[in-house]
Amino acid sequence: MTVESRPSREPDEEEVGGIEASLRKREITVLLVDDQAMIAEAVRRMLMDEKDINFHHCMKATEAEQSALRICPTVILQDLVMPSIEGLDLVRRYRSIAETRDIPVIVLSTKEDPSVKAEAFAVGANDYLVKLPDKTELVARLRYHSQSRINKLQRDEAFSSLQESQRQLEEANFQLLQLSNRDGLTGIANRRYFDEQIDAEWRRTRREKSPLAVLMMDVDYFKLYNDSLGHLHGDECLKRVADILAGTLKRPGDLLARYGGEEFVALLPGNTVEAAAPVAETMRASVEAAAIEHPRSEVSEHVTISVGAASTVPCDSSSPDVLVRAADEALYEAKHAGRNRVVSSETLPQSARSPEAAKSR
Repeated sequence: MTVESRPSREPDEEEVGGIEASLRKREITVLLVDDQAMIAEAVRRMLMDEKDINFHHCMKATEAEQSALRICPTVILQDLVMPSIEGLDLVRRYRSIAETRDIPVIVLSTKEDPSVKAEAFAVGANDYLVKLPDKTELVARLRYHSQSRINKLQRDEAFSSLQESQRQLEEANFQLLQLSNRDGLTGIANRRYFDEQIDAEWRRTRREKSPLAVLMMDVDYFKLYNDSLGHLHGDECLKRVADILAGTLKRPGDLLARYGGEEFVALLPGNTVEAAAPVAETMRASVEAAAIEHPRSEVSEHVTISVGAASTVPCDSSSPDVLVRAADEALYEAKHAGRNRVVSSETLPQSARSPEAAKSR
């Protein structure tokens, strides 16, 4: 049974809400656990003029834990001797429950017994008073322990809020990073991210002495497509082509990016030109098979792409630009030869074209 110090006032949702409510309102909330109604009334009278102190009384030891969980007091006044459950056993229980573990507990006893006092502190009590204490002393101790509790709640809430803010900041930074690395139209990687990745892969494959391949792709007669159907249809066409090309890359390390305009580029670590060429052909064939109508193409009724493939084993005397330029030259040859085809570069070292790397796919 719980007795309120102000019976005319019903607890609102914030009061019953527990720790968060106590923290927001900065109120001192006292829970007295004592089976004697006279003691409860005496304590209530001591506190009745303290407008910022909420007083609650629990008469049954068996209900003490639930009362503490429901009320979330800033301090507990715990009678030492109670029927059914000893006061010190209740202190042990408070300390075993996460929600009440840190609530200050003041043990009330009828006598000043050093051995009992020592045991009370040993099981987790924060203070010890002989009842009935002086009003001034009681209020001072309640305020002291309650403020300690409120301060800890404030620190915990501030720390939790800081952690949440840091999490949100990290998430926002990650999203910004993702956005900065993505092409706004197609959603695949952009030129900036491709440049960063090819530099990183160049350094890695140079250390490992493994091949690195690049595919340069261009949508055939895309300007005529835009002139015929308009830029909105042109944008949708590029989105579809990007989706198709991305779907052909199966390895986690492979990267597809929009290089600019209607040009796309793929980075294939560990691939010789012989291994990269079949990937390029799969891309070309997949775009053609999608049968995206192209009313003014000179090579097909549908949208097609031309692809240039190049590969090398990076070395100190070369650079990523050389590899990209070789793939671009191969793309030029593909377009010059009639478009809708794959051409592999023949200008890079033959050491980068060993058949064994073709087994990587």
